[in-house]
Amino acid sequence: MNLNEHCPEKVVSAEEAVSKIKGGSRVFVGTGCGEPQHLIKAMVGNIMLQDIIVYQMLSSTFSQFVDDEFFLRRFSLKLFFISAYMRKAAFEGKIDYIPSYLSYIPKLFYSHRIGLDVALIQVSPPDRFGYCSLGVSVDITRAGMANAKLVIAQVNPRMPRTRGDSFVHMDDINYFVLHEEPLVEALPGTKDDEIAKRIGHYVSQLVDDGATLQIGFGHLPNSILQYLDRKKNLGIHTQLITDSFIPLIEKKVITGRKKTLIPGRIVASLCMGSEKLYQYVDDNPVFYFRSSEYVNAQRIIARNDNMISISSALEVDLTGQICTDSVGYMFYSGIGDQVDFLRGSAMSKGGFAIIALPSTAQNGNVSRIVSHLSEGAGVATTRGDVNFVVTEYGIAELQGKGISQRVMELAQIAHPKFREELIAVAKKRHYIFADQLPPSQDDLLFLEGYKSTLRLKNGKIAEFRPLLPSDEFASRNFFYSLQEETIYYRFFYRMKLFSHEVIQQQWASVDYKKNMSIIGLVQSRGHKEIMAIGSYAMEDETRAEAAFVVREDFQGMGIASYLLEVLEKIAKENNYRGFSATVLRENSAMIHVFKKQYPSAKVLMEGGGDITILMDFDEA
Repeated sequence: MNLNEHCPEKVVSAEEAVSKIKGGSRVFVGTGCGEPQHLIKAMVGNIMLQDIIVYQMLSSTFSQFVDDEFFLRRFSLKLFFISAYMRKAAFEGKIDYIPSYLSYIPKLFYSHRIGLDVALIQVSPPDRFGYCSLGVSVDITRAGMANAKLVIAQVNPRMPRTRGDSFVHMDDINYFVLHEEPLVEALPGTKDDEIAKRIGHYVSQLVDDGATLQIGFGHLPNSILQYLDRKKNLGIHTQLITDSFIPLIEKKVITGRKKTLIPGRIVASLCMGSEKLYQYVDDNPVFYFRSSEYVNAQRIIARNDNMISISSALEVDLTGQICTDSVGYMFYSGIGDQVDFLRGSAMSKGGFAIIALPSTAQNGNVSRIVSHLSEGAGVATTRGDVNFVVTEYGIAELQGKGISQRVMELAQIAHPKFREELIAVAKKRHYIFADQLPPSQDDLLFLEGYKSTLRLKNGKIAEFRPLLPSDEFASRNFFYSLQEETIYYRFFYRMKLFSHEVIQQQWASVDYKKNMSIIGLVQSRGHKEIMAIGSYAMEDETRAEAAFVVREDFQGMGIASYLLEVLEKIAKENNYRGFSATVLRENSAMIHVFKKQYPSAKVLMEGGGDITILMDFDEA
């Protein structure tokens, strides 16, 4: 539809359009890469405009003016999220940050808690029915223009026409400014790819085929996407679409076939990236754009089964508190969509949230896992909302765990050089036992090679991995789930207590080389529990003593035999040539396991009720 033919009285120059803005007006400006750059520059260039308050979520064009004192005397910028372009201005106090959950911002406009006089937006040219598209910026833009008395639209043929609830009729716009220009591009900067790769490796372990994902703002969450390229039938329900999604869509990794809400469609409200991305979303029916009050509503998010939220943070303290919007007293970004999706995913059937962050900042000199948040740091996400925290050193699971367990989980994934200090502070604050041993200061990435899975006879999938300090509580629960006879066969006496001191002794000796313990876990009611432990301990330079215990309901499924094979492989890597085992004479099942694997094993009869079995690896 030709606007000059259908409504020539509405088509004006940018200068004439902004002249309609009165002094003292409250002006909403479209978001991020969808912001109307030409209109913004025209408004700033009109020196008659004074005492203007600007509301915007993500801003870039205004960064060209925030160092101008004349501009700052005329305009007051109020931002719901601080972009990288505006960070310096935020540190210098030149803008005003409004903390708010993204899902709540439209309500601020509709309730007139934040009143608006003018909305400056950018749209595509109208179609033959008179509908323009908000394109890459639906988010809070629809609410902004719906509650403004005067709506001025920059009509840009480069703005994509996006599907969904992105359309506004020309009758709802007061003035049109026809101006073509490239959209703002938001390309990720170069980061440490090795750290992102390691974090992506751990995140991929938590994401199952068929899950629906939300990817938060920032370089790291988006870089994680490339490490999910072996998944199948992922769905997307997220605030922001970036270039990182395109390869997974083209590889058919993202299909949305398993989504329970709007299957087959990628639900989003904002798009930021390159010109390639903008062309990709243009009239692409796979994308379904909705406003933030829909996309970010917790009740809507929860309608996606197996919803997984992946976002980042600046700091995580040892109790699980998350800071995302400030570095100390300096406002750095914003609350954004994190809390909306953390709580929405927690309400989802099978859903959960992941906070992913590098373990350090400032070239490795500062830990991001901290004993307490920095002075002035804001708690964007409470300790009650956090489930998984992932760094390049592993996964911490916090949901349902006490402070002492959280301390051990988080210290374990901190950078090795900060672990001992974190444990010391935790002891001083009485978060953990005074005799608690710190996690190993080694980089334990090599333990990933010791993880495996086994399909059991009952159809369940068992996971096997090395025992970690954070498994103390789970180990305790495992012990007390065992029957008296099983405990007697393992420890040779009727052991009644499996205390903190006993557990400390057990894993304190595990160095993952000369001494090793492997645990078997199964899924039970939404969490994993230990059902078997196999260990070897150094006897001499060439031989280690092996021992196993399997919970009764999992005995007879080949688990002990499997653990024996796993431990043999690890022991060989550490230059052992054989195992020994001390077994009660009546423990025929365990004797059978050893002799089946090592037919030439030597059985030494002792004077008491036990025997010693010597097994050589080269005779297996």
